Amino acid sequence: MSDPREQMFLQMVQEYPDSPMGHFSLGKHYLEQRRYAEAARALEAAVRLDATYAAAMVSLGDAYAGAGETQKAREVLGRARDTALAQNHASLAEEIEARLEELE
Repeated sequence: MSDPREQMFLQMVQEYPDSPMGHFSLGKHYLEQRRYAEAARALEAAVRLDATYAAAMVSLGDAYAGAGETQKAREVLGRARDTALAQNHASLAEEIEARLEELE
């Protein structure tokens, strides 16, 4: 049986391939389902399209961590923290710091 949310996000990606939001939404959906490799691919696309998309970087870090790719998770979460700080999102930076501490 097909998942209507997944189909909706796949359609968003197909219709708007240059928009990071569709890739982010699809990645978050896969992350919720613990489909970490698929989540990482979608979230990598979102970050590639918008290198300042801190929320996408955080989710990408979660996908890497879920897939057991701890070093990649640390790297992307570090970039996400730096981006959040540069955008004056102190609370997001603190949340990211907590995720980094969990990886140690």
